[in-house]
Amino acid sequence: MPNRLAHETSPYLLQHANNPVHWHPWGQEALEKSKQEEKPIFLSIGYSACHWCHVMEHESFESQEIADYLNEHFVSIKVDREERPDLDQIYMNAVQLLTGHGGWPMSVFLTPELMPFFGGTYWPPTAGRGMPGFDQVLRAVVDAWENRREVALQQSRLLTERLQRIGLGSAESTEIPPGRVSMAVRQMEQSFDPKHGGFGSAPKFPHTMNIDLLMRHFAETRNEQLLPMVTTTLDKMAMGGIYDHLGGGFARYSVDEYWLVPHFEKMLYDNALLIANYVDAYRLTKNENYARVVKESCDYILRDMTDEQGGFHSTEDADSEGEEGKFYVWSPEEVDKLLGDPVVAQRFRQVYDITESGNFEGHSIPRLKKSIAQYAQDLGTTEDELRNEMRQAREVLFNARCKRIRPGKDDKILASWNGLMIEAFAKAGATFQNEVYIDAAKKAATFVLEQMTDKAGRLLHTYRHGHAKLPGYLDDYSYLASAMFALYEATFDTKWLEHSQQLIDTAIEHFYDKESGGFFYTADDHEQLIARNKDFYDHSVPSGNGVAALVLAKLGKLLSNEKYLQLAKETMSAAADVLQKHPIAAGQLLIAYDYLQQPGSEVVIAAADRASCDELLRAIHHRYQPNTLFVLAIEGEDLGAKLQPMVSGKSPLDGQPTVYVCENFQCNAPVSASEYLAT
Repeated sequence: MPNRLAHETSPYLLQHANNPVHWHPWGQEALEKSKQEEKPIFLSIGYSACHWCHVMEHESFESQEIADYLNEHFVSIKVDREERPDLDQIYMNAVQLLTGHGGWPMSVFLTPELMPFFGGTYWPPTAGRGMPGFDQVLRAVVDAWENRREVALQQSRLLTERLQRIGLGSAESTEIPPGRVSMAVRQMEQSFDPKHGGFGSAPKFPHTMNIDLLMRHFAETRNEQLLPMVTTTLDKMAMGGIYDHLGGGFARYSVDEYWLVPHFEKMLYDNALLIANYVDAYRLTKNENYARVVKESCDYILRDMTDEQGGFHSTEDADSEGEEGKFYVWSPEEVDKLLGDPVVAQRFRQVYDITESGNFEGHSIPRLKKSIAQYAQDLGTTEDELRNEMRQAREVLFNARCKRIRPGKDDKILASWNGLMIEAFAKAGATFQNEVYIDAAKKAATFVLEQMTDKAGRLLHTYRHGHAKLPGYLDDYSYLASAMFALYEATFDTKWLEHSQQLIDTAIEHFYDKESGGFFYTADDHEQLIARNKDFYDHSVPSGNGVAALVLAKLGKLLSNEKYLQLAKETMSAAADVLQKHPIAAGQLLIAYDYLQQPGSEVVIAAADRASCDELLRAIHHRYQPNTLFVLAIEGEDLGAKLQPMVSGKSPLDGQPTVYVCENFQCNAPVSASEYLAT
């Protein structure tokens, strides 16, 4: 018989709807039940693409014996961390304080007042693999609650006080010492893997915000030691098994240092951030391989992760048919049979490392151990010929793979992650003059703005199958404000600029800390929890404070809005301790801080009509200019009062597109398009 999760929209919660555990969703019914019955809460947090979440469900939550014990002694609550990142933040901090590490599934035991007193991550059903059994953990928690409750309550109070302090961040200093970006870059240099790319050893994550910071710092300093850290990392990721060579897109991370064996789940946010990285790397280097990765990854999102209404779905699972990675791996026999031509098959197996022994549990994940150019030399053919042959072979295998049973997909649409992907598509579309990508960004943006807002016009965090719910978080507002700004930069349609400003204004009204600066993760009218966090650190996604500060800085400069610039600076001051002590962990904040420190420039392109400046705009979108803002002023078009200070008095000279470069609210003498591009 289904439990209370059967009426939820989250695919993760629905996966547990038929467990014998009497699961509740987070809500008043469960919280009141805990208080009335004086039972502790067992809070289980995970997400649909999480492999070990599936394992724990099968081993423990489908066990009638464990379910009976949970049902008797606890009020059990299941939470999708992607729907409730506010809860995930608070209780992940608790687990890390209790155990020294964190992860998912997260398992936390709370008092009826929602204060944590014990927690961990995955436990096997019975003792094994050097871990206590979940059955033992449950008995120990019940023993503590029934026989030593005051000790448990005292621990929960102390732990909650620490969580509240952590949530607000340290306020020891509001001064940011000079050289924070250089310090973070030095730390990256120390952890950089020059052979395989990336930072640190296994497991290896993309660290997209730090890659972004490195590119920006290289553009400013032209320090030749920086660019190889970017290009080696991007090259090796695109060659490794973390990249889907057949279908495009990236998996979450690599379990090894070589980028060979991924954790096969594909997350929308990873792909959005990596697409943006590769777009910027292409702008910086003009490496066509980066363009290929961008296009293949964008096409993957359009093909497999886009809702018919335009929003982008959240994740694809690591597992299919109960096995991790089964959808993605190959044997030599399969390749030979599908490709037919023994010469082509042999080449494909050699190039993509498809071997009898395999590179993953007896099977092979396609990956490039060398570049196509190097393989062409080894095989005595041209790079173009081999590249074309491999492209056709990949297409054959991709079509065959489409007939396999796909991994499960979480098709909910999250406002925040959609913001990241909208920005990625806007940048890719502008850079490669691809209207399909621009249209995808517009359609997704329109969908979120129209379908994921409440009657008051406030954002809702999640949407699935016609139902939007849950008040938006800081990430929803800041990521979408940034996405709308990117759409303005890609199209020069001022309506997107207006949306960006409206979103950031709402964030200021409901999330900004007027006393200490910086943005809370939840709004001032959000459900009251045991802590209200300010998140300054990057995690798998960028810090909402860092993104908000960068948007404020860009809008402030573009619209000559001193209030926005001041709020961006105050946010930096609120994060001063983080930037002083752990700059490498706050790449997005450093990007915003660096942007505020740099003089930058605002460029007005004045033209008689759009067609006359198309070539100039294409060239501009092809350039890497992260500290430059552009305004397109077409004669006779009303840009609105907010852009008027920037464009006032600027017109095309002799009827030709004319470029006005402004710095610190002062403009240089106008130049022609060709003169500007020559600089």
